Amino acid sequence: MSQPRRISLVLRGEVIEDELTTFGGRRGEFTFKCPNAAAYLDRLALSGPSAMADLYRLSFDDILNYLARLGEHLTLETNPYLRDAFEVACATSGLTESILRRQYQKVPEMLSPEIVRDIAERLIGVQYLEGWVAQPLRPSSAIRVKVRAFGARCVHIIAGNVPGISVLTMLWNAITRSDALVKTPSNDPMTAVALARTMAETAPDHPLTRHFSAGYWKGGDDRVERWLYDPKRIEKIVAWGGFNSIKHVTQYLQPGLDLVTLDPKHSATIIGSEAFVDEAALRSVAYRLALDFGALNQEACFNARVIYVVSGTDVDGLAKANRLGRMAFEALQVLPPHLSTPHKSFPAELKTEIDNLRFVEEEFCVFGGRGNEGAVIVSQTDLPVDFNRILSGRVANIVPIDDVQTALRSVNAYTQTIGVYPESLKTDIRDRLALQGAQRIVSLGGATMMAMGTPQDGIEPLRRICKWIVEEDVPSDLFKEPTESR
Repeated sequence: MSQPRRISLVLRGEVIEDELTTFGGRRGEFTFKCPNAAAYLDRLALSGPSAMADLYRLSFDDILNYLARLGEHLTLETNPYLRDAFEVACATSGLTESILRRQYQKVPEMLSPEIVRDIAERLIGVQYLEGWVAQPLRPSSAIRVKVRAFGARCVHIIAGNVPGISVLTMLWNAITRSDALVKTPSNDPMTAVALARTMAETAPDHPLTRHFSAGYWKGGDDRVERWLYDPKRIEKIVAWGGFNSIKHVTQYLQPGLDLVTLDPKHSATIIGSEAFVDEAALRSVAYRLALDFGALNQEACFNARVIYVVSGTDVDGLAKANRLGRMAFEALQVLPPHLSTPHKSFPAELKTEIDNLRFVEEEFCVFGGRGNEGAVIVSQTDLPVDFNRILSGRVANIVPIDDVQTALRSVNAYTQTIGVYPESLKTDIRDRLALQGAQRIVSLGGATMMAMGTPQDGIEPLRRICKWIVEEDVPSDLFKEPTESR
């Protein structure tokens, strides 16, 4: 990739490759050229909301059929645009080639009719997407109410840690019959574009193709964003981003412009004393723990970072925690390569922090971390490492505790997923975790097996993307003029 890679701008089925500007990838390994979005301001947004009417001539079955046919063309082996996206991601992503290959191979499955219908039914209700639905009211109410879910003109500022986010965004747009402009990220600038190009090539005149656009501009480009983020042009901004990028977007908010945020979270683990009842239990816990912080190379928000273990903090308790740490590190090293590999770009700052811990053995026990193989840091007190916010590259911090309440107090609104062992403990603490701020509570080992079609980050993004419109039928006898008494 010594020469800059050319990446198209695709606007509602039209592939644009002019007005090229050079940008750098997230990790600095390569550069790419793409059209200057500022040169196409008058075409980035839909001409007007009524231009979405063609989407409402589609039935939900039409949408399912379109996505199923599209999925047939989105195989890594046969689709040149997806292969290009895969090659680019191999240079820009924190995921290695074997993990990325598996992620791209799963794309057609995400668009199967069974999965799409299940997502739409559970998160919105297909009847609300298809027409006006009468609402149950108290019998004495004379007014009759109907509700329908309509799509919106949206800008999606997506994350690039896994390529499935691009697919999910396109899927959300189709289900809700919305109009999407996807701003691609610098660590995955091409997957959404590959989807849009495939759509344009296989069904150029289809309404779903005509309402999906994708391209790159540098985040914070005021020429593009000040013009675009206006309720005259869009109604929703769906943003996956860090604190600074979300804070930047908020400056454009005003009445008529809704921000739906899927901001980065930090996930954790709580393991009860039952992990140490026998050797078989401990070995199972160690493997499941390795899955939670090692799968997807710890690039996702739902990967575990800090692991609270009710082992006790006395000498015996620390020995238990250290043994679990060693076993989890060993399990990490043998995870299958389509799930986890040594990180190709291990953070230098984190490596320095890990190396410094080796000089304070009375406070931390470190397994691994010599190269890019990952590491398990076992605190020798009930406190996590002070750099726990930057744990990445398959590095976990086990924290021994005497009581599960210590772990519960650590949970806050920045916590997304909590893996819990055993199941009985999960049942006992799930309400408290939810009140503290946790947004997903899962069996240990299942953190990266996120089911499609569920709420995310404490909200229901699909419902938020929709505009919920109300129709009220008021009986004419409620308008009778009062009779003047004589």
